[in-house]
Amino acid sequence: MKILLAVDGSDYTKRMTEYLASHAWLVSGNAFTVLTTVLPVPHRAAAFVGTETVKLYYTDDARLVLDPVRDFLQSHGVQAEYVYKVGHPAQEIARYAEENGFDLVMMGSHGHGLVKNLVMGSVATKVLAQCKVPLLLVR
Repeated sequence: MKILLAVDGSDYTKRMTEYLASHAWLVSGNAFTVLTTVLPVPHRAAAFVGTETVKLYYTDDARLVLDPVRDFLQSHGVQAEYVYKVGHPAQEIARYAEENGFDLVMMGSHGHGLVKNLVMGSVATKVLAQCKVPLLLVR
């Protein structure tokens, strides 16, 4: 099974990766891709600072989220591919999951956003609404 792990570096990302690492049945025989999203730099700001600076910002911002996840998963014997996309998180997660034929999306139920929804975070709610791939939310 192909499983997409959508991460943002929040405490709920940590809970989701801990859940994954503690359930051998979920790890065994599955292929994992870890995805984070970076919000786009406004066009005028990008034009002012230049293309290379913007690319470096995107890469650095993604690494701040992906590197701790990579370290944790590797220490628990979980091999994964690591990618980032630029755009709105919910749209990018849903699009990436569908376009790449994932069987399951796993993510934390809340992220770094403001608490707008007490039951489930706004990104999780939007992914649930937009994505045709089954979604496992970890609290």
